[in-house]
Amino acid sequence: MCDAKMLVNLNFFNIAVSYRRGRNRGNAPKREPKQKINERIRAEEVRVVDEQGEMIGVMPTSEALDKAKEAGVDLVEISPNAKPPVVKIIDFGKFLYNEQKKEKAQKRATKSHEIKGIRLSFRIGPGDMERQRGKAEEFLLDQHPVRVQMVMRGREKAHKYLAIDKMKSFLLSLKDFGIVEQEPKFSGFQIVAVLKPVAKNSQ
Repeated sequence: MCDAKMLVNLNFFNIAVSYRRGRNRGNAPKREPKQKINERIRAEEVRVVDEQGEMIGVMPTSEALDKAKEAGVDLVEISPNAKPPVVKIIDFGKFLYNEQKKEKAQKRATKSHEIKGIRLSFRIGPGDMERQRGKAEEFLLDQHPVRVQMVMRGREKAHKYLAIDKMKSFLLSLKDFGIVEQEPKFSGFQIVAVLKPVAKNSQ
């Protein structure tokens, strides 16, 4: 009998939870597009730009909407904070596609300037030095700045000038791909230098 009561109470609890979840989903606000388009543009007048970016002029929003409808496209608000707001006559799907392309291009540009690191040791051999030089060359060809550091340990710290010469020799081997932006200098127990890539049209 006790088990039956517990089962009934559990069922009522599950029904109540399901109801609340369903009600919450029903009340969840719908995601609105980032840009206002067509009748959602509330300004009384707007500055209108055509699809090619040419300025048409300031006019009542209703007139701008008529122009967009005549062209079979949309009226998209692109600068809501301008006085008056700036709108563009363009297909909204095409507008979103162009915006996504711009965002991707900006991300690529940001990523291309990401600084890369090359680490050398004071006792690095010719083979390892050449491998690190190859990595640095690849980074510079991809238009990444390169931070080169040589770590010195123990008794190696007594040979700072020899370490500087090694670093300068490494940088010189990359002169066709990078320009020394920061000359080798001591920073704690390491020597640090920075190369910036040679512009692609200069290579």
